[in-house]
Amino acid sequence: MKGLWQKLAAITFLILTSCTAVSQQKEHVIVTGGPTLRKWENLRVKDDQHDRFWGNFVRASTIRIDELRTAYGNDVKVVWIVYKPSYVTRGQEDSQPYTTWIANLAKKRNTSLIWVNSSGDLIRAINSRPRGAVETFDYFGHSNRYAFLLDYGNEIMAASTQVLHENDLSRIKSSVFSKNAYCKSWGCHTGESMSAVWKKSVGMPMEGAKGPTSYLSITDNKLPTVSGSWVR
Repeated sequence: MKGLWQKLAAITFLILTSCTAVSQQKEHVIVTGGPTLRKWENLRVKDDQHDRFWGNFVRASTIRIDELRTAYGNDVKVVWIVYKPSYVTRGQEDSQPYTTWIANLAKKRNTSLIWVNSSGDLIRAINSRPRGAVETFDYFGHSNRYAFLLDYGNEIMAASTQVLHENDLSRIKSSVFSKNAYCKSWGCHTGESMSAVWKKSVGMPMEGAKGPTSYLSITDNKLPTVSGSWVR
Protein backbone atom coordinates (compact mmCIF):
# COMPACT_ATOMS: atom_id res chain seq x y z
CA MET A 1 0.00 0.00 0.00
CA LYS A 2 2.85 2.35 0.84
CA GLY A 3 4.36 1.74 -2.58
CA LEU A 4 1.01 2.50 -4.26
CA TRP A 5 0.67 5.84 -2.46
CA GLN A 6 4.23 6.74 -3.46
CA LYS A 7 3.43 6.01 -7.11
CA LEU A 8 0.22 8.07 -6.93
CA ALA A 9 2.10 10.95 -5.34
CA ALA A 10 4.74 10.77 -8.08
CA ILE A 11 2.10 10.76 -10.82
CA THR A 12 0.29 13.72 -9.22
CA PHE A 13 3.57 15.63 -9.04
CA LEU A 14 4.27 14.99 -12.73
CA ILE A 15 0.77 16.15 -13.72
CA LEU A 16 1.06 19.35 -11.67
CA THR A 17 4.53 20.02 -13.04
CA SER A 18 3.28 19.51 -16.60
CA CYS A 19 0.32 21.87 -16.07
CA THR A 20 2.60 24.52 -14.57
CA ALA A 21 4.98 24.24 -17.54
CA VAL A 22 2.09 24.68 -19.99
CA SER A 23 0.76 27.76 -18.16
CA GLN A 24 4.24 29.31 -18.03
CA GLN A 25 4.65 28.73 -21.74
CA LYS A 26 1.82 31.03 -22.80
CA GLU A 27 3.00 34.17 -24.60
CA HIS A 28 1.54 37.40 -25.91
CA VAL A 29 3.09 38.59 -29.17
CA ILE A 30 3.06 42.21 -30.33
CA VAL A 31 4.39 43.19 -33.75
CA THR A 32 5.29 46.85 -34.33
CA GLY A 33 5.87 48.30 -37.78
CA GLY A 34 7.92 51.39 -38.54
CA PRO A 35 7.13 55.08 -39.13
CA THR A 36 7.48 57.06 -42.33
CA LEU A 37 10.19 59.64 -42.94
CA ARG A 38 9.18 63.27 -42.65
CA LYS A 39 11.16 64.21 -45.77
CA TRP A 40 8.64 62.24 -47.82
CA GLU A 41 5.54 63.12 -45.85
CA ASN A 42 6.25 66.86 -45.99
CA LEU A 43 5.80 66.63 -49.78
CA ARG A 44 2.21 65.48 -49.38
CA VAL A 45 -0.84 67.61 -48.68
CA LYS A 46 -1.35 68.03 -44.95
CA ASP A 47 -4.45 65.82 -44.69
CA ASP A 48 -2.60 62.92 -46.31
CA GLN A 49 0.51 63.08 -44.13
CA HIS A 50 1.44 60.25 -41.74
CA ASP A 51 3.49 59.89 -38.58
CA ARG A 52 4.24 63.43 -37.57
CA PHE A 53 4.91 61.73 -34.25
CA TRP A 54 7.58 59.06 -34.69
CA GLY A 55 6.21 56.80 -31.95
CA ASN A 56 2.57 56.21 -32.90
CA PHE A 57 3.01 52.45 -33.16
CA VAL A 58 5.45 52.22 -30.27
CA ARG A 59 3.16 54.09 -27.90
CA ALA A 60 0.16 52.00 -28.94
CA SER A 61 2.24 48.86 -28.34
CA THR A 62 3.20 49.88 -24.81
CA ILE A 63 -0.44 50.70 -24.03
CA ARG A 64 -1.32 47.17 -25.15
CA ILE A 65 1.54 45.69 -23.08
CA ASP A 66 0.20 47.48 -19.99
CA GLU A 67 -3.29 46.23 -20.80
CA LEU A 68 -2.02 42.65 -21.06
CA ARG A 69 -0.28 42.94 -17.69
CA THR A 70 -3.54 44.11 -16.12
CA ALA A 71 -5.56 41.33 -17.73
CA TYR A 72 -3.16 38.40 -17.36
CA GLY A 73 -0.86 39.38 -14.49
CA ASN A 74 2.54 41.01 -14.15
CA ASP A 75 4.40 37.77 -14.78
CA VAL A 76 2.85 37.10 -18.19
CA LYS A 77 5.40 36.75 -21.00
CA VAL A 78 5.20 39.44 -23.68
CA VAL A 79 7.24 39.08 -26.87
CA TRP A 80 7.68 42.41 -28.65
CA ILE A 81 8.75 42.13 -32.31
CA VAL A 82 9.80 45.48 -33.79
CA TYR A 83 10.80 46.37 -37.35
CA LYS A 84 14.12 48.09 -36.68
CA PRO A 85 15.30 49.78 -39.93
CA SER A 86 12.56 52.42 -39.95
CA TYR A 87 13.39 53.51 -36.39
CA VAL A 88 17.06 53.74 -37.31
CA THR A 89 16.41 55.98 -40.32
CA ARG A 90 13.72 58.06 -38.60
CA GLY A 91 16.08 58.44 -35.64
CA GLN A 92 18.80 59.69 -37.95
CA GLU A 93 16.36 62.12 -39.54
CA ASP A 94 15.22 63.44 -36.14
CA SER A 95 18.64 63.15 -34.49
CA GLN A 96 17.16 60.97 -31.76
CA PRO A 97 18.17 57.49 -30.45
CA TYR A 98 14.81 55.85 -31.08
CA THR A 99 16.10 52.28 -31.05
CA THR A 100 17.69 52.90 -27.65
CA TRP A 101 14.45 54.37 -26.35
CA ILE A 102 12.49 51.33 -27.59
CA ALA A 103 14.98 48.97 -25.94
CA ASN A 104 14.58 50.89 -22.69
CA LEU A 105 10.78 50.69 -22.93
CA ALA A 106 11.03 46.93 -23.44
CA LYS A 107 13.34 46.57 -20.44
CA LYS A 108 11.12 48.73 -18.25
CA ARG A 109 8.09 46.58 -19.09
CA ASN A 110 10.00 43.30 -18.81
CA THR A 111 9.27 42.25 -22.38
CA SER A 112 11.33 40.05 -24.69
CA LEU A 113 12.36 42.41 -27.51
CA ILE A 114 13.06 40.91 -30.94
CA TRP A 115 14.34 43.24 -33.66
CA VAL A 116 13.54 42.26 -37.25
CA ASN A 117 14.92 43.71 -40.48
CA SER A 118 12.60 42.18 -43.06
CA SER A 119 9.26 40.47 -43.52
CA GLY A 120 11.15 37.18 -43.69
CA ASP A 121 12.64 37.91 -40.27
CA LEU A 122 9.13 38.58 -38.98
CA ILE A 123 7.86 35.20 -40.16
CA ARG A 124 10.86 33.46 -38.62
CA ALA A 125 10.35 35.32 -35.33
CA ILE A 126 6.70 34.24 -35.15
CA ASN A 127 7.53 30.66 -36.12
CA SER A 128 10.21 30.49 -33.42
CA ARG A 129 7.62 30.64 -30.64
CA PRO A 130 7.01 27.36 -28.77
CA ARG A 131 4.19 25.11 -29.91
CA GLY A 132 0.80 26.35 -28.70
CA ALA A 133 2.40 29.29 -26.86
CA VAL A 134 0.87 32.37 -28.52
CA GLU A 135 -2.29 33.32 -26.66
CA THR A 136 -2.71 36.82 -28.15
CA PHE A 137 -1.26 38.47 -31.25
CA ASP A 138 -1.41 42.20 -32.03
CA TYR A 139 -0.09 44.20 -34.98
CA PHE A 140 0.49 47.96 -34.78
CA GLY A 141 1.67 49.60 -37.97
CA HIS A 142 0.75 50.69 -41.46
CA SER A 143 -1.31 48.26 -43.51
CA ASN A 144 -3.75 47.97 -46.36
CA ARG A 145 -6.44 45.39 -47.04
CA TYR A 146 -3.86 42.89 -48.30
CA ALA A 147 -0.76 43.30 -46.15
CA PHE A 148 1.12 44.57 -43.11
CA LEU A 149 3.36 47.38 -44.43
CA LEU A 150 6.40 47.25 -42.17
CA ASP A 151 8.29 50.18 -43.70
CA TYR A 152 5.61 52.28 -45.41
CA GLY A 153 6.94 55.65 -46.58
CA ASN A 154 10.44 55.02 -45.27
CA GLU A 155 12.57 53.98 -48.22
CA ILE A 156 10.09 55.12 -50.89
CA MET A 157 7.42 57.79 -50.61
CA ALA A 158 3.94 56.31 -50.08
CA ALA A 159 5.20 52.76 -50.71
CA SER A 160 6.59 49.80 -48.81
CA THR A 161 9.43 47.41 -49.66
CA GLN A 162 8.93 45.09 -46.66
CA VAL A 163 5.45 43.65 -46.41
CA LEU A 164 3.77 40.65 -44.86
CA HIS A 165 1.28 39.98 -47.65
CA GLU A 166 -1.76 37.78 -47.23
CA ASN A 167 -0.19 35.42 -49.79
CA ASP A 168 2.68 34.89 -47.32
CA LEU A 169 0.47 33.85 -44.41
CA SER A 170 0.70 30.17 -45.30
CA ARG A 171 4.37 30.38 -44.23
CA ILE A 172 3.33 31.09 -40.63
CA LYS A 173 3.13 27.99 -38.45
CA SER A 174 -0.37 27.70 -37.06
CA SER A 175 1.03 25.33 -34.43
CA VAL A 176 2.62 28.19 -32.46
CA PHE A 177 -0.82 29.60 -31.57
CA SER A 178 -2.96 28.32 -28.73
CA LYS A 179 -6.33 26.80 -29.64
CA ASN A 180 -8.34 29.94 -28.87
CA ALA A 181 -5.71 32.60 -29.59
CA TYR A 182 -7.00 36.15 -29.97
CA CYS A 183 -5.44 37.98 -32.93
CA LYS A 184 -5.96 41.60 -33.97
CA SER A 185 -4.50 44.03 -36.48
CA TRP A 186 -4.68 47.69 -35.50
CA GLY A 187 -3.67 48.82 -39.00
CA CYS A 188 -5.94 50.29 -41.67
CA HIS A 189 -8.27 48.11 -43.77
CA THR A 190 -6.96 44.69 -42.63
CA GLY A 191 -10.51 43.44 -42.07
CA GLU A 192 -11.38 43.96 -45.73
CA SER A 193 -9.38 40.97 -47.00
CA MET A 194 -6.33 39.95 -44.98
CA SER A 195 -8.33 38.87 -41.91
CA ALA A 196 -10.21 36.24 -43.92
CA VAL A 197 -6.99 34.89 -45.43
CA TRP A 198 -5.40 34.83 -41.96
CA LYS A 199 -8.25 32.65 -40.68
CA LYS A 200 -7.93 30.29 -43.64
CA SER A 201 -4.12 30.07 -43.47
CA VAL A 202 -3.39 30.32 -39.73
CA GLY A 203 -6.59 28.68 -38.54
CA MET A 204 -8.15 31.34 -36.33
CA PRO A 205 -9.87 34.71 -36.76
CA MET A 206 -7.92 37.95 -36.85
CA GLU A 207 -9.94 41.02 -35.97
CA GLY A 208 -9.21 43.87 -38.35
CA ALA A 209 -10.46 47.26 -39.43
CA LYS A 210 -13.03 47.78 -42.12
CA GLY A 211 -11.92 51.30 -42.90
CA PRO A 212 -8.94 53.41 -41.74
CA THR A 213 -7.66 53.47 -38.18
CA SER A 214 -6.53 56.48 -36.16
CA TYR A 215 -3.80 56.64 -33.53
CA LEU A 216 -4.85 60.02 -32.15
CA SER A 217 -6.37 58.26 -29.15
CA ILE A 218 -2.94 57.25 -27.85
CA THR A 219 -2.59 60.79 -26.46
CA ASP A 220 -5.36 59.78 -24.03
CA ASN A 221 -3.63 56.47 -23.28
CA LYS A 222 -6.17 54.57 -25.37
CA LEU A 223 -5.71 52.06 -28.18
CA PRO A 224 -6.34 53.09 -31.82
CA THR A 225 -9.85 53.61 -33.12
CA VAL A 226 -11.45 52.79 -36.46
CA SER A 227 -13.46 55.00 -38.80
CA GLY A 228 -15.77 52.17 -39.77
CA SER A 229 -15.96 48.93 -37.83
CA TRP A 230 -13.88 46.09 -36.40
CA VAL A 231 -14.60 42.79 -38.14
CA ARG A 232 -13.36 39.19 -37.88
